[in-house]
Amino acid sequence: MPNHVKKGDVVIVTKGASKGVVGEILRVETEGDRVVVKGANIRTFHLKRTQTRPQGTILKQEAPLHRSNVSPAVDGKASRVRFSTKADGSKVRVTVKGAKQLSVLHGPRKTAKKA
Repeated sequence: MPNHVKKGDVVIVTKGASKGVVGEILRVETEGDRVVVKGANIRTFHLKRTQTRPQGTILKQEAPLHRSNVSPAVDGKASRVRFSTKADGSKVRVTVKGAKQLSVLHGPRKTAKKA
């Protein structure tokens, strides 16, 4: 099943504790169908003291979300994604609201030369 979101897309979190947060996708993890969104699903990690960190530290970091819990943002609202094929054979991702083109998945198809 093709992904409806890619790295670099601006998305809205639609479910969970970070619902309503708008952020950019930092990375897509294909294992487990998860995405990491900037500023969403922040988790706190306490790191022990070491010689390099004599005081220890508290680290705040974005944790992965399931890809079904995010949607591309169009004019500040969530939108679904459709995949359409243009006349030249190129396949593109298009938002349902506003019909905005998000990205090109592959370019035009090559035509076979006739002898």
